[in-house]
Formats: sequence, structure tokens, C-alpha cells
Amino acid sequence: MRNAAFGVKRGRHAAVPFLVGGTDTLWREVSVAQQERAIRTRNAILAAAAEVFDEYHYEAASITDILNRAGVTKGALYFHFPSKEALAQGVMAAQARALELRLEPAGLQTLIDINLRIAHEMRTNTLLRAGVRLSAAVQRSVGISELAPFRLWTELFSSQLTAAKEKGELLQHVDPQQLARLIVSSYTGVQQVCALFDTLAELPEQITALWRVILPGIAVPGVLPHLRLDSTHAELMERQRLLPGTFEVETDG
Repeated sequence: MRNAAFGVKRGRHAAVPFLVGGTDTLWREVSVAQQERAIRTRNAILAAAAEVFDEYHYEAASITDILNRAGVTKGALYFHFPSKEALAQGVMAAQARALELRLEPAGLQTLIDINLRIAHEMRTNTLLRAGVRLSAAVQRSVGISELAPFRLWTELFSSQLTAAKEKGELLQHVDPQQLARLIVSSYTGVQQVCALFDTLAELPEQITALWRVILPGIAVPGVLPHLRLDSTHAELMERQRLLPGTFEVETDG
């Protein structure tokens, strides 16, 4: 690494340092630092926006509340998100990235665990909960559309169902991709109804009921007695501990 030397240029008011060598390395270091700072700022804004949207809902939430919660300037906020609608879209896009999920061993039980884990997390994970509330209300009233989370979950569920089919857990007629879309749609519907009625605390029980209806039509009879639908949050967290084969997305994207 070349050393960057500094000289001093004296103007009318003050001595101003200027570079006289090694600029390439120095500017690369400055650029990396700026990028890291920008990511931290964006994450802070998203976290604050999620809290405010979750507490006050979209219509009553204000940019001022989000600024105060994030501790950033108005210029910094608008650099990343030019409008309240863009902020809502950012939170909705980040909701699928608010969890770290173990994907192995792939199959029907892991898919059920993922579903129930999300339902339990909705009680404490503000980013996830705010994203669901926004998906339920904002896309309809404001016309904001964010399809990335739905595509992401469909792909994830499809991979688990494909593995289940290969292991002989699913009935012969079941199409993993078609079933994945159906489960994501059904899950989303239950989430949105709970969000609209402020009953997200009941989501784990509602999702368990959904799976009790779905399973007899998709799983081979010999598998059904071995599937666990009554796991506590602690048990799910234990089975979902991060190991190789993990779905992990940070909230800086």
C-alpha cells in the first residue's frame, strides 16, 4: 500500500490540506467507509420506519416520527427513500429478510417449522410484523406493489416440497411448485386477516389450523403421525438453530 502524503495550501481564511500522492488507495478506503455508513443509515431508517408503521399504521405515520426514531437528518432519509411510499415499499421488501431460517433437513417437517416460526416471530419481530401490516393495508389503499417477498417465499417453499416429494412424503398427484403457491397464498390470506383485525397474536394457532386442513390432502398416510404441529416457540427455535443450509438475508438490501 502506497502512503498518501499531504501538503498544506494556504488560502485567505485557513490552511487547507491537499493530497500530493497515493490517491488511489486513499479514495478506495474512503469509498468503502462511505458505503458502510450508507448501509448503516439505511438500516436505521428501515428499522425506525418499521416501528412507526407498526405503532401508528401507514396513514397516521409521519416522516417526522420516523426521523426522530432513526436519529438521521431529513436529507439522509430522502437520499435513501424519496417518499413515504418508498419507505413503505422498503419495509415490505425487507420483511422476508428479517429472519434467519434453517433449511435442512429439507422436507415437510422443516416447511411446517418455517411456517410456524414465522407466525411466532410475528409477535416480536417488528420489521416482519410491519411488513405484513403494510402488505395488508397499503397495497390496497395506496397502490404500492411489492412482489419480491411473495416470489421469495414461493421459491423457498417449493424447494422444501420438492425435497419432500423426493423423500416420498407427498402423495403422487402433488405438484410441489403449484402447492407452494397455494400455501403462500393461503398463509398470506390468514396473515392479512389477522393484521386487519389486530389479532396477529393468534397467528400461530391459525396457521396450525391451516396445516391441519392441508396435510391430509398432500401427505402420504404413513407420514402424518410423525409430523409435529404443536411445537412451542422454544422448540421451533431449537430445531431452527442456524446450521449449514441456512436461508439468511440481511436487512441492508
